[in-house]
Amino acid sequence: MYLTLLAAEEEGHEPNPLGFVLSEFILVLIIFGILLFLISKFVVPRFEKAFDARRDAIEGGIARAEQAQAEAARLLEQYNAQLAEARTEAAQIREGARAEAQHIVEELRTQAQQESARIIARGEEQLAAQRGQVVRELRGEIGVLAIELSEKIVGQRLSDDAAIRGTVDAFLADIERQQAGEQR
Repeated sequence: MYLTLLAAEEEGHEPNPLGFVLSEFILVLIIFGILLFLISKFVVPRFEKAFDARRDAIEGGIARAEQAQAEAARLLEQYNAQLAEARTEAAQIREGARAEAQHIVEELRTQAQQESARIIARGEEQLAAQRGQVVRELRGEIGVLAIELSEKIVGQRLSDDAAIRGTVDAFLADIERQQAGEQR
């Protein structure tokens, strides 16, 4: 084209912008073919490679995302199973603690009842022993008082100890029978 412009200028007339020059056309076709060959040989494979890498990255990202989502779902299921197991275990521990507490309460109640019965029995024994001691002391005092009273009434000394004791014992036995009859 540049050559045609030069040739037209040298001839003195203006070149035809719509004109067709075969040699220029062939030269442009050869240059276009070379450019097409170079682009298809060097540029297109790089673009294809970049597109493939990008497609692989996207598909890989999707696959990784799906895999991560599946892993998250699996971990969630595992977490829920562990949580349910922990809740079951906690319920068993609570029930065990309640049963143990109930057992301890029953054991303490039994021990308290046994201790109470032992204390009551010891108290009754002490009471019976004190009662027996009081009765013995009172028999001796009642016997002495009865003899003194009898001597004052009779006016003489009563010296037969065996007879006196028999009288006092009969008197006390009579009093005890009367008390037993009143209590019924």
